[in-house]
Amino acid sequence: MSHAAMHDEGYVKYQARHTLAPAPRHPLLAALDAVRTELHDLALIGAYPNGIGFGNLSFRTKGNQFIISGSGTGSRRILGESGYCLVTAFDVDANAVECEGPIQASSEAMTHGAVYAENPGAQCVIHVHSRALFDRLLAQNWPHTPKSAAYGTPAMAKAIAELVKNNPADQALFVLAGHDEGIVAYGPSIDATKKLLITTVKAQGASA
Repeated sequence: MSHAAMHDEGYVKYQARHTLAPAPRHPLLAALDAVRTELHDLALIGAYPNGIGFGNLSFRTKGNQFIISGSGTGSRRILGESGYCLVTAFDVDANAVECEGPIQASSEAMTHGAVYAENPGAQCVIHVHSRALFDRLLAQNWPHTPKSAAYGTPAMAKAIAELVKNNPADQALFVLAGHDEGIVAYGPSIDATKKLLITTVKAQGASA
């Protein structure tokens, strides 16, 4: 199956209300962008040969608001402030997201929102793609969303919320079984979330 048929990452499925605004500013944004570049160099974030991007990351600002990498930015190694936007509100049942900034929120914004809404201790969410890690974790029956829950849908957001709800810790890693190659990690800080992801990759002997 071609990547075009397998992956529809980059296409925003939710109903988005995007307000054009200056790039978000936050003391942690530079650190998030540095981690994104590191993950891009490991091919955990990037773009497929057909140009469709994959992978995104975010951190909580206040309440359930968060700054997230923008839609269609997977191919860029370094984003800078202009590659991010602030998600100000989201509604899982209505499959709607409100965001503001120079670029629209990533197609995975609802995934990130579901984590933040369910676990107050989660301060960062990272979504990556890895064929090897995805296959190995599913073979081990690692925590995962149902294969029937497609990415960018309320079904996936609700499945993620259930996984997070069942894990009392403030960090975890799970597989998006209905989103080929998709893996999500979250944690109490940007650095802790990155370490959880990289440690799992190394422990599984899986390169991106």
